[in-house]
Amino acid sequence: MVILELAFTDSAVRLAARPAHRQRLTELHAQGQLLAAGPWADDSGALLVFDATRAELEAIMAADPYYTTPGVQVLSIRDWTPVVVPSTPGTGGDLAR
Repeated sequence: MVILELAFTDSAVRLAARPAHRQRLTELHAQGQLLAAGPWADDSGALLVFDATRAELEAIMAADPYYTTPGVQVLSIRDWTPVVVPSTPGTGGDLAR
């Protein structure tokens, strides 16, 4: 898994680009490549959790102009090895293998 952390400014360009970006995130989630995503409560940035390799994430980012839009800054891309992961809804978490 790979974690992507973004920082935002109040750029009007960023806000205009956000709906198309969120549509792309919905598609990635339906495909199983995006596990979770959302902005910080103060809208200063966001955290995205991908079930992808770093190379796959780079391709995802290259296909979405939001990541290079004024007002969006990529703070970090980190490989992540979870210990506990979600399981079937309502059954709690399972230990990762």
